[in-house]
Amino acid sequence: MTDPLIQALDQFDADIIHVGQFDYASTFRTRRLRRAQFLDWATDPRFANVLPYWDAADTLWGGESYYTETVEIDPASVRPNPSEPGAVSVIAELSGAARALMPREVLRAQIARAAAMGYAVDAAFEFELILLDETDASVREKGFANLAKFAPDNKCWSGATANTHAAFIAGMEAEILGHGVNLYGLGVELGPGCLEATLGHTEGLRAADDAAFFRMAARSYARKHGKTASFMPYLGADYPGIGGHCTLSLRDRATGANPFSAPSGATGPLAGSFIAGMMALVPEAFAMCTGSVNAYRRLAPGSWAPKSLSWAEYPFTAAVRSVPHAGARARLEFRVPPADCNPYLTLALMLGAGLDGIERGLTAPPAATAAHPDFVPEGAARFPRDLAEAADRLSASADARRIFGAAFVENYAAYARAEYASLAKAVSAEERARYLEG
Repeated sequence: MTDPLIQALDQFDADIIHVGQFDYASTFRTRRLRRAQFLDWATDPRFANVLPYWDAADTLWGGESYYTETVEIDPASVRPNPSEPGAVSVIAELSGAARALMPREVLRAQIARAAAMGYAVDAAFEFELILLDETDASVREKGFANLAKFAPDNKCWSGATANTHAAFIAGMEAEILGHGVNLYGLGVELGPGCLEATLGHTEGLRAADDAAFFRMAARSYARKHGKTASFMPYLGADYPGIGGHCTLSLRDRATGANPFSAPSGATGPLAGSFIAGMMALVPEAFAMCTGSVNAYRRLAPGSWAPKSLSWAEYPFTAAVRSVPHAGARARLEFRVPPADCNPYLTLALMLGAGLDGIERGLTAPPAATAAHPDFVPEGAARFPRDLAEAADRLSASADARRIFGAAFVENYAAYARAEYASLAKAVSAEERARYLEG
């Protein structure tokens, strides 16, 4: 236990501590303790080491020995938790044998790599989500089929929808802000029940924490009000595919200047090398940002999601959108990740790939010129067709192993294969309708 931890708790007058960490499925696995009990636990903090082998359905898919592993409490992660008076959330990460396997540690290693190169990292996420007029009980009673829509009349950026449901949206905003999330804006987007949340930029690790806590806050607020907030990338033909875009810029640690900027106002050479690194690695390590079976349905033709790894200045249909600027606003946006992406691994992939491009002095290919998302520029790398292929690409990638560590790559590829296998024999109503009488 350290003084910074006590100071962090005192800052929020914390009496209740929700302590835990986010797993591969971005679920906050936590314990709730009163302050005295938390501080007693913090003298020798431990947590079940199953988290690197735990899936979204609470099923073990791997690992060989299960025990309580040491954890390291991060005082800087303490943030308010508005679910009850005097409550805070704090992240305590596995610090023993499984340390290198956990998402936050994978990102931390890339932020440290950036620091060694003289850069600080600023980032932010933007998420779409779908609200359903269903409770936790009703979705199960219906077998997760024929679910009632929230705001079924919504049109993209509809002022009518925003005003009709203003109280609900304002309440969700307050809940999110109450968790200490740097929320820039929350409004309606494309399709029934679709909202879009833009998070404000902050330091890299905090940016990923914000993204993870944002989704937890949105889900819990919806549940408290008899609704379901879904980040499932593709709910079906009545809904849009929804994304979790990641925006990143660097800062020179000595001067504070943004090295992505260029006097011309165009994409500068260092940003070009960063982009080139993404072009080289993202197709191989795609599972890190697209880690669910459902997310690959969002990449089907006709959706707004890019279908190959391209880049361009400004268009929303490129996989990597460069937003050049002569000053501090220069940034890059990774528009491929789905709404259920793991924010730590997504940011780690973007940052690790980009830093590799800078270190190797790579040059970006010509910018894409076509405007529609189904266009695949000549020579552009296609994304994996499904999670099984993505797992195989990741496992075979020497660059991914070099950048993110062999232990993590092997474990995460095994996780992705297990996730794919969990639904390999699942048959949908649409599939039965198509083939049952054929």
